[in-house]
Amino acid sequence: MEINATIPTHRAQPVRIHRNAVAPVVAGPWTVEAIQALLDKPFMDLLFEAQTVHRQHWPAGNIELATLLSVKTGGCPENCGYCPQAAEFDTGVKADKLMEVDEVVRAAQAAKDAGATRFCMGAAWRAPKDRDIEKVSALIGAVKGLGLQTCATLGMLESHQAQALKDAGLDYYNHNLDTAPEYYSDVVSTRAYQDRLDTLAHVRTAGISVCCGGIVGMGEAPVHRAGLIAQLANLQPYPESVPINSLVRVPGTPLADSAPVDPLDFVRVIAVARITMPKARVRLSAGRQQMGDAVQALCFLAGANSIFYGDKLLVTGNPDVEADVQLLGKLGLNGHRTTTTEKEQTECR
Repeated sequence: MEINATIPTHRAQPVRIHRNAVAPVVAGPWTVEAIQALLDKPFMDLLFEAQTVHRQHWPAGNIELATLLSVKTGGCPENCGYCPQAAEFDTGVKADKLMEVDEVVRAAQAAKDAGATRFCMGAAWRAPKDRDIEKVSALIGAVKGLGLQTCATLGMLESHQAQALKDAGLDYYNHNLDTAPEYYSDVVSTRAYQDRLDTLAHVRTAGISVCCGGIVGMGEAPVHRAGLIAQLANLQPYPESVPINSLVRVPGTPLADSAPVDPLDFVRVIAVARITMPKARVRLSAGRQQMGDAVQALCFLAGANSIFYGDKLLVTGNPDVEADVQLLGKLGLNGHRTTTTEKEQTECR
């Protein structure tokens, strides 16, 4: 299956969806200009539209809890300007070997006990070797045995590797586009944007659900944020999970001195992701620790319905479990355990 990386030159006429009607599976196509127009809408109007779309497709108060564990940390040969695990940056992160199965199972069980429903495993590789895929497959099987959904982010994949992960039972593969294609080389030079798209195509062909999003706050212009959303929303189909990250400025990385994102601009990106990808889980991801409760609440209002849950996101900080439990309680939101039937109904196939 080939994923279309071309931005269409027009936008299809919007489809009017009644509250009780069955929504179309894929929205769009979306132009960068149309998405920029959404980003530029009056803030309250944009949030109202996003929340309306959200409630047409998702139960109110439904928040997916996912936990992310770094199963192989540091030493990555890529030079992604935001990443503390890149070998060429002095960030204090030391390279470790792939974790053993029993260590990962203990972490996954702890995440499940805390309420997580999806367990994501990240490894700092540019591209795994086949022997790495065999080892990760064992981790996937062990975590699946606990009754958790599984996700992995391992770098670039070949088609046979994606199929091997599918055969091992992997539910989701994360591979973010990071930013718009025209800004990508400002962030990383060790691979091309098309490499990202090729991996997504291999994942789709293997029948694995896609987790794909980006990062806001890397010095990009507003048009690049629109371009990122356009790339995501025009994938056929668009991703089942869309993590939106606010840059965590790690000392030692090239982007450590980037200007902080205006919190309301970040909320706008969440809202436009919800409008353009109505059936996706829009995940409020990295950077929550710096946002505070009020901004996170606005993100949920804008349509975010998934968070990473636990005090670490790979090697960067995240709100602890008790803080998240208190926040969700104050907002009247509930962590949600996804059933197989619901997962099938909400996938964007």
